[in-house]
Amino acid sequence: MNMKSPHVALRAALYLRVSTTRQAEHDVSIPDQKRQGEAYCEARGYQLVETFVEAGASATNDRRPEFQRMIEAGTSKPAPFDVVVVHSFSRFFRDHFELEFNVRKLAKNGVKLLSITQEMGDDPMHVMMRQIMALFDEYQSKENGKHVMRALKENARQGFWNGSLPPIGYRVVDAEQRGAKMKKKLEIDPLHADTVRLIFRLASEGDGTSGPMGVKNIVNYLNKHNLFTRNGGRWGIGQLHRVLTRRTYIGEHRFNRRSNKGVIKPEEEIVTVPVPPLIDLEIFEAVQNRLKVNNPKVTPPRVVSGPNLLTGICHCGNCGGAMTLRTGKNGRYRYYACSIRARQGETGCKGRAIPMDKLDRMVVTHIEERLLDPERIEDVLASLLDRRQEGVERRSQHIAELNHRAAEADNRLKRLYDAIEAGSLDPTESSLGERIAGLTALRDQARADATRIEAMLASSTHQRLTGAAVRELASEARTRLRLGKGGYRREHVRAFAQHVEVADDAIYIKGSKNVLLRTLVATKGGKTAGIGVPGFIPKWRMEWDSNPRNLSVRWFSRPVP
Repeated sequence: MNMKSPHVALRAALYLRVSTTRQAEHDVSIPDQKRQGEAYCEARGYQLVETFVEAGASATNDRRPEFQRMIEAGTSKPAPFDVVVVHSFSRFFRDHFELEFNVRKLAKNGVKLLSITQEMGDDPMHVMMRQIMALFDEYQSKENGKHVMRALKENARQGFWNGSLPPIGYRVVDAEQRGAKMKKKLEIDPLHADTVRLIFRLASEGDGTSGPMGVKNIVNYLNKHNLFTRNGGRWGIGQLHRVLTRRTYIGEHRFNRRSNKGVIKPEEEIVTVPVPPLIDLEIFEAVQNRLKVNNPKVTPPRVVSGPNLLTGICHCGNCGGAMTLRTGKNGRYRYYACSIRARQGETGCKGRAIPMDKLDRMVVTHIEERLLDPERIEDVLASLLDRRQEGVERRSQHIAELNHRAAEADNRLKRLYDAIEAGSLDPTESSLGERIAGLTALRDQARADATRIEAMLASSTHQRLTGAAVRELASEARTRLRLGKGGYRREHVRAFAQHVEVADDAIYIKGSKNVLLRTLVATKGGKTAGIGVPGFIPKWRMEWDSNPRNLSVRWFSRPVP
């Protein structure tokens, strides 16, 4: 402890803290704490050398810049002060362990913590009393947090916003007056909503010159075209990935999803707040599936470069494990065999093995003769083509809305300029510049979005496909699948059959209608499938379709919502 002469004035530092930013903005507590602290130091003859002010920070952790600065100064040698004065120990910390840890940390450097309202000595009894008070402060803090969280969850259940920064594409608006409080809700922000829609279009369909784009390519596209974030900054990979995976954009904002330490909470503690949707559910789910496919943790590199036709997509119907290559007679015989049985024996799975050439031939033959039958393919994709056409019509309407919005903003700008010229408005008025800048940004953004959507519609061939064109593409795909065993054949088989399950009496092939249509379009130009490597997505919603045989093969599609 400090060993200064009693005739030398001790140097003191004040640490002042309030819990919320609102308290700091309204000077609820800081001035009073400062006044009492200065009076305390003056009455005891302390020399006040520094004041640390923490505005709007919780005392349940040490993530406080001024607190860290004070601790760093108090533990430096020599320390610039001899005592730290706080209004109460709860201003310093509301965690009994952290309180004692930091008190002892300061004490090792000769710095003592003093409370204005809870004066304590250094004897064991007073130390015990301080620890007991710290326990009560921690308990009270947790109880207050529990009651606050209960109120916030109820507020969220009623569809109101709890005050955090809204996702890009939304803004907070006044919704309802209740007593002295104004309840808030989210509404779509017209200035940034089209940027979010563009991000999902690039992820699901591309920019019209190529297929769907990955996260890095979308980031490059946005930054290249000067489509900045809400704060005017450049896009980053993590930031854009959070946009693509956020369910708020389909109208389901999930409140209380993570704890203060970033841990995901149980589902029963999460509250779903209904908000206006920005993205169709079908597009959102397609993007999530694509993100899984592109994840290197889901699709091993050996599956990408391996020579086998079905490695990575073929699974045992009994245990769900992958069926991998097994050989016999020095490589003369090649089989797809259950990997679980190979590792764990019969206790893991009774297992099965099927000659590689036989399974490859059965899968390819079924795709050619059944799935890619010209008449059948039109029936399979009929609903999807209808939805694509509806999408074209919706986008055409969206273009008209954007053009109308741009024209309306332009007219408002002209009226402002006319009023300035006529002398009705003072050009030096502070708010006038903000109004002009806001309207100009709204007009330019609407025009740019309309131009991009028009370009995408003009270059997007598959959206104008008719049933006859699909039948023609299916016939061409059947022909190309018979051309040897090259990469073209392998990529297209994996595009049509994204999951092959081998059961005792049947083989089940599962796939997506969207991927099927996209692969057929790629076939038209002689391109490869170009959809990436199918990932391990074993569970699909299925529509039954059978073709019974001794070992039958069935193809299921994921229905379009």
